[in-house]
Amino acid sequence: MVGENGTYDVVIIGAGVVGCAIARELSRYELKIGVLEKEPDVGFGTSCRNSGVVHSGINYKPGTRRAVLDVRGNSMMDKICSELKTPIKRIGKLTVALSENDLPGLYKQRDQGLANGVPGMELLDNEAMQKIQPGIEGILGLWTPSSGIISPYGLTIALAENAHTNGVDFCLEHRVDGIKRNEAKNIFEVEASDLSDGGRKKFFRARVLINSAGLHSDEVSRMAGVGGGVIWACRGEYYVLDKRLDGSLKTLIYPVPGPNDPGLGIHLTPTVDGNILIGPSASYIPDEDREDYRATAKIMQSLRMEGQRLLPGLASGDFIRNFSGNRPKQTPPEVGGNADFTIEETESPGFIHLQGIESPGLTSSPAIAVEVRGIVERRLEMKKRTNFIAERRGFVGHFSHLPREARMDMIHAEPEYGEIICRCEGVTKKEIRDAIENPLGARTLMSIKYRARAMMGRCQGGFCIPRITRMLRDEYGYAPEDYRFRGGGAYMFTGVVRRRGASE
Repeated sequence: MVGENGTYDVVIIGAGVVGCAIARELSRYELKIGVLEKEPDVGFGTSCRNSGVVHSGINYKPGTRRAVLDVRGNSMMDKICSELKTPIKRIGKLTVALSENDLPGLYKQRDQGLANGVPGMELLDNEAMQKIQPGIEGILGLWTPSSGIISPYGLTIALAENAHTNGVDFCLEHRVDGIKRNEAKNIFEVEASDLSDGGRKKFFRARVLINSAGLHSDEVSRMAGVGGGVIWACRGEYYVLDKRLDGSLKTLIYPVPGPNDPGLGIHLTPTVDGNILIGPSASYIPDEDREDYRATAKIMQSLRMEGQRLLPGLASGDFIRNFSGNRPKQTPPEVGGNADFTIEETESPGFIHLQGIESPGLTSSPAIAVEVRGIVERRLEMKKRTNFIAERRGFVGHFSHLPREARMDMIHAEPEYGEIICRCEGVTKKEIRDAIENPLGARTLMSIKYRARAMMGRCQGGFCIPRITRMLRDEYGYAPEDYRFRGGGAYMFTGVVRRRGASE
C-alpha cells in the first residue's frame, strides 16, 4: 500500500525489528508514515535469524549506545510484550568461567553490568549454579536474572501489525534504488522497484527519511549521498533441537567471550516455543554474500559435537533443522569485536541513519525507537494521537497452548479450530487461515510459518505443507506458479503432475 501520491511525513527503509519498532513508536503521533521493505514480509533478514535473547547489558562498554539502549530496552520489553501478546520468559542467564583463565573476562562483565545498571547480578560458585542448572560445569558464574527469551520473528510481526493498525503503510517487495534530496521543497525523493509487479518503478516523497536497512544500511546511505561506514556481514549458524528436550535447559548458559570475539560464543539457548538452539558461530563472509544464509557442513559438524558435549543425551534425531543469520558489523575481520551503534541525523537534514545494529539490537529496539522519535521531533511537529491502539487485537497466541476448556469453547464458536493442519505443533486450520489473511498482506509460506508455527515441528512440514498448499489452491485460488516459500525466486512448483480428481 502507498500513501496518496506516495507522499509521507516519514518513510522508513527496512522492516526489521528496529524499523518496525520505529514505525510503531511514530504511529502514536499524527503523522503519515510509510515503510519500504524489499522482502515479501517483515523481519525476513537478521531480525528473524538470531537467538531471540533479551540481553541484560553486561556485554557492552559503559557509556556506549549499545549499553544504554540495551538496558533501557530490556526494561521496556515486558510492557510491550504484554500489549502485543508476544510471549517473553525471564529465565535469566549464567555466564560461566570454565577455568581460571576466564575469570578476568567474567569480572569485566560484572563490572560493566554494575556500571550499566543491570539489576540483580550475582557471582555464583558451582554449587549455587547447580541449583539453577543441574549438571553445569564451571568454577564461577555471573547470574543475570533480567536476561530472557522472546520470539524474534513474533515480536517483529507484532510490532508491524500493530503499527499497521495505527495507520502505517507497509510497502512490501519494494526495493529502494535511488534517493535524492529536493532542496527546494525540503523533501526526499525515493525511487523504488515494486518486485511484486515486475520491478515497476514507484516514487515516494518524505520530509524525514529513516535508514533502518540493516545489512544494506551502508548502501542506502551512499544512495543518499551521505558518508557512512562500511558493513561487514558476519554469519552465525545454528542447529534447532527437537522439543523432546524442552525443560532440560532451565536458563541461558554462555561462555565468557574473548575481548575481540565477533560474537558471544557458541551456547545453548532455550526458545519460548520449547526448542533449544545450538549456536551461533561467527564467520565473516564476502560482501557479495550478505544475504547468503546457507548453513555449512563444517560448522554444522562442530555444532553437533558441541551440542553433544553440553547435552550428552542428545540423539542424532534430535537435530531437526539448521539455519543462519548474518550480523551487520561495523568492525572488519582483522579488528573483530563490536563497534557502537550508529544512530544519528546526518549532514543531510532529515536523513536519520542507523547502522551496525547487531546484537543487542532486538533487545534495544524499543529504546532505539524512542531515541529516533526524539530526532524526528526536531524536524516535524509531533502531535499525539488520541486514538492510538496499544494492544494487538484478536487471538494471536497458539491454540494448542490453551487449557482444554478454552479450546473447546473456541471450537464451538469456530469449528476450524477443531481441524489440525500441522500435527507436530498442533496448528489448526483457523490459525493457518488467520496467518494467510494477515493484515500486512504477506503471501509466502514463510509468512504463514512465522505467524502460525506450522512447518516448525519435527517433520519440518512433511505433514502440513500439502494441506496448506491445498488450502491455498482450493480456498484462495492459488495457481502452482503462485506458491513461494519466501522471497525472490523461491517458487515451489512448476506445474501440475496430475489432474485434480474426486479422490483429492
